[in-house]
This record gives sequence, structure tokens and C-alpha cells, in this order.
Amino acid sequence: MTDERDPGLQPERTRLAWRRTTLSYAVAAVLALRKALYGGVSATAIVVCALCGALWLGFLWTAHQRIRVLATPGPPATLTPRHATAAVLCVVATAVCAAALVV
Repeated sequence: MTDERDPGLQPERTRLAWRRTTLSYAVAAVLALRKALYGGVSATAIVVCALCGALWLGFLWTAHQRIRVLATPGPPATLTPRHATAAVLCVVATAVCAAALVV
């Protein structure tokens, strides 16, 4: 009996999930930017736009790191708590920005 794990298509599905999430995040960020700039440009709108862009770039970097790890041959390394925390914080902070834009 071997101890080798056959990952099958799991790493590929996970890579695709990260890509889908990144694309969805990009759409949400663009919609937030549109909402912030609709009806005139203010200092608050510019700050929110810059913050949304920075958060999206942070999430994109985290997703790219994970996609790169999953693309390597062999069993993929587990997601580090630091990367998981960064991804969650980017998404939560963007949700807070979206809530601020709506109110």
C-alpha cells in the first residue's frame, strides 16, 4: 500500500475557484468604483476608490500566490494562515466600503 495521494483534479478545480473569485471581486470593485463616482467626484469618493483598488490588488496578489502554489507539480502545500487572513481581510474591508457607499 502506498502513502501517495492522488490529487486528481482537485488542485485544478481550486485554481479555477481562485480565478473565479478574483474575477467576481474585480466586478464588485468596479461596481463600487462606479457607485462612488456616480453623481460627482468628492474627496470621500476618491479615498473609497483608492481603498477599493488597493484591497482588490491585495486580494489579487494573495490569489496569485495560491494559484502559483497549486500549479506546481506534486501535492500542493496547504494555504498558510497569513494568506487566508489576508484574503478574508480584503473581502471584509471591501464589504465595509460597499456598505459605506450605500449608506
